[in-house]
Amino acid sequence: MENQNKLTFSRRNFIRTSALASGGLLIGFNFFNSCKDAVKPPVDISKLNFNDFNAFIKIADNGYVTIFSPNPEIGQGVKTSMPMIIAEELDVPWSHVSVEQGALDTKNFVRQVAGGSQSIRFGWDALRQTGATAKQMLVNAAAVKWGVEASTCSAKDGIIINASGEKLGYGDVVNEAAQLEIPENVTLKSPRDYKIIGKDAINVDMDKIITGKPLFGSDYVVDGMLYATVLRPPAFGQVLESFDASEAKALSGVVDVITIGEKARNYLNQDNFDPSSHWTVRLSESDKVVVLAKTTWDAIKGKKAIKAVWKDSFNEESSDVHDEVLNDLLNGNKFDTRRSDGNVKQAFANADKVIERVYESPFLPHTCMEPMNFFADITAEKVHLVGPIQTPEAAAKVVASLLNRKLDDIHIDMTRMGGGFGRRLYGDFVYEVAEIADKVKQPVKLISTREDDMATGVYRPAIKYKIAASIKDGEITGYHLKEAAVNSNMYGLIPNFFPAGAIENYQVDTANFQSKITTGAWRAPYTNFLGFAEQSFFDELADAVGKDPVQLRLDLLKNVKDGEDKSIEYSAKRMTDTIKLAAEKGNWGNPGRNKYQGFAAYYSHNTHVAEVVEISLDNSRPVIEKVTVAVDCGIVINPTGAKNQIEGGVLDGIGHAMYGDFNFKNGKPQNLNFDSYRLISIKDTPIVETFFVENDLSPTGLGEPGLPPAGGALANAIKAATDQILLKQPFIKSLKNRKTDLSV
Repeated sequence: MENQNKLTFSRRNFIRTSALASGGLLIGFNFFNSCKDAVKPPVDISKLNFNDFNAFIKIADNGYVTIFSPNPEIGQGVKTSMPMIIAEELDVPWSHVSVEQGALDTKNFVRQVAGGSQSIRFGWDALRQTGATAKQMLVNAAAVKWGVEASTCSAKDGIIINASGEKLGYGDVVNEAAQLEIPENVTLKSPRDYKIIGKDAINVDMDKIITGKPLFGSDYVVDGMLYATVLRPPAFGQVLESFDASEAKALSGVVDVITIGEKARNYLNQDNFDPSSHWTVRLSESDKVVVLAKTTWDAIKGKKAIKAVWKDSFNEESSDVHDEVLNDLLNGNKFDTRRSDGNVKQAFANADKVIERVYESPFLPHTCMEPMNFFADITAEKVHLVGPIQTPEAAAKVVASLLNRKLDDIHIDMTRMGGGFGRRLYGDFVYEVAEIADKVKQPVKLISTREDDMATGVYRPAIKYKIAASIKDGEITGYHLKEAAVNSNMYGLIPNFFPAGAIENYQVDTANFQSKITTGAWRAPYTNFLGFAEQSFFDELADAVGKDPVQLRLDLLKNVKDGEDKSIEYSAKRMTDTIKLAAEKGNWGNPGRNKYQGFAAYYSHNTHVAEVVEISLDNSRPVIEKVTVAVDCGIVINPTGAKNQIEGGVLDGIGHAMYGDFNFKNGKPQNLNFDSYRLISIKDTPIVETFFVENDLSPTGLGEPGLPPAGGALANAIKAATDQILLKQPFIKSLKNRKTDLSV
C-alpha cells in the first residue's frame, strides 16, 4: 500500500490510558504524535475537558464504544468517517459506536482544522494505529485473564476468542486492559478485510439534523445571555465618524448600545504583527457599533435604528476599477515567476501558431446556509467560546492576544456548522464577540443576518488569467500562464499541477493588487476558477491540433514520468486512469441525439477528478442534463459521504460558474441577499453520477476537488453546442449577450 503519511509513532507518547471511575477504559490519543510524556487522560469522564489530548475513545464495560471526534464538522463528514477508521481497526460493530464532538486542545494538537480537504489524509495513519492499539490492549487483557499467550487469541466484532474457543466481550476486559502496558507493535488490517471502511454509513448526526435538535452555533442558548448585532462600515476602507443611537435605545427589547474596536486596533498595531501569518481578516481600523438586546429580533431592529456617519470611502474599490487594475497588471511586466521550464519565449518565436486567451472571474461571497454567529462568556477564570469555526486554535490564539489573557484561559467548544467553504477559517466574528463580552461582562451571542454576511464577508478574489500556448508541427510546444489577482500574495495559483511536466516549455507568472476588500480561501482555493480557465483552454488547443479533447490530455500525460520531477504534485498514471474511467462511464463521444458533451480533468487537494458534462438546448438555452464524475481519492472510507461531497462540489462549481456574480461600488457590496445574488436552483440541477477509481492507496481529499473541473466541463459542453467560447464567469452574462434569456 502506498503510504502518503509516513508517520512514526511512539505509542507511549501517542496514546495514554486510564480506568474510568465509572468502570471501563478511556484511551486518549493524539493524531500527530504531539502529546507530552507526562500527559494522562482524566479518570472521570464527566470532567473530560480535552486540555491534554485531542481525541478520546471510551470503551464502556458493556462493550459499547464512544469516540470523541476532534476536527470541526462543516458537513464534510469527518465526524462520521474519522471514527469509522478507528472502529474498523478496533474491530467493533459500527452499531455499537457513538460519536461526540470534541473540544479544542491548544496545547498539543497540530491541525484541529476543517479546511483544505486534509482531515482524512492527515489522520489516516494515526486513526488506524489508535484503533489497532486499542484492540491489541483488549486482546492482551483477555490473554492475561485466560493465562494464555496473546498471539493465540483474536478479536472480531467486539468479541475476543482463544484457541480453545472461549470468548470474552470487550466489556469483560476493559478494566483489566486499563492496567496493562500500551503495546508498541500492532498489526493493521489489510484493505481486503475491511468491514466498515468502504461501506455506506449514515451521518452520525442525521437523526438530530432532521428532527431539529440543537447542533449548530445558531442553536446555542444559555440563560441570561444577550444577543448582539454589529453595525460595521458599509464600505471597505470607511471608518466610523459618529452615530446616534437614541432611537435604538428607545426600543423595548434593546438593552444597550456600545462601540468596539479599540482592542482590535491594539492587536493590529503590535510591533510583531504579521498579517500574512494570521487569519485575522476584518479586524478593521474602524470602531463598530454594537446593539445588545434580549432577543435576536430586538437586536436586528435596534441595528436598523442606528444612524451612523462614515467617512474616508475609497473610490478605487469599485469592481470596474479592479477590472482596469487587473488588466494593467496582466499586460505589464511586474510578475513573480513561480515556475519556468525550458524557454517559453523561444518556443513562441518558433511556433506555427500561438493561441492566447484571457479568462475573468468576479469576487464571490461564501453564502453559507448558517450566517456567522458565536457565543462568548468571559470571566476572571476563563474565556468560554462556543460556535462554528473552522480554525479553533488560530481563533483561540488571537482572542488570547486581544484580551491579554493566557492561552490556557481560552476554551472553545465547537458546534456543527451550517456551511463553511472557507469563510469560517477566518475568526473575525469570534474576535468581535470576545471584545463585546469582555466589555459588558455578560454572556453574549453574536448574530448576523444574511445581509451582514454578504456585506462584511471574506470574498473569493477577483482574478484574471492570461493563457498562451505555442503550436509547432501539430504539437503543443510552449505554455505560458499569467495570473493577475486581488490580494493574490496569499491565494495565488499552484504552478506544479497539470500541465507542469507535460509541456517542455512551461512558465507560470503571478501579480497582485492589494485591496482593502478582504479576500480569502473559497471552496477549492487557488483552483476553483483556474480549473475552468485551463480546462477551457485545453479544449481550444485540442481543436487547434486536431485531436479529441480527452485524447489530447492523455497524450500530454504520457510526457510525465511519475517521480522524476519531485516538484510535480499530481500523478500522471492516476490522472490517466481517472480520465479513462470518466470517459467510459460518461459515454464520451456518443452523447445521443441533440445532446452535447464537455470534458475536464483536474488535480487538486491531492485528488484526481475528471468530469463529463452533458447538455441539451431548449430554445438556445443550455440545459444541463447530466454530469459523470470519476475520482481517484485512494481508499473510500464512506461511499455515501464521499458521493455527497463530490456531487455537492460539482453542483457548487456549476452553479457559481453559471450564475455567481458579486459587485462593489466605491467599496460597498451591491448584492446583499438572494434577490440579487443567484445560486443554482433545483430546476437547474443535473443528475450527477460518481465513480471511484478502485485502489488500496491512502485516502485523500473530497470536500473540494469536485468543484474545479465542473465549470470547465460545462463551458466546453456549451462550446460544443453553440460554438461560443466562454471566457468570463458567470456564463449567464455572456450567454445573455447572444439573446439567450437565462434570467428565470
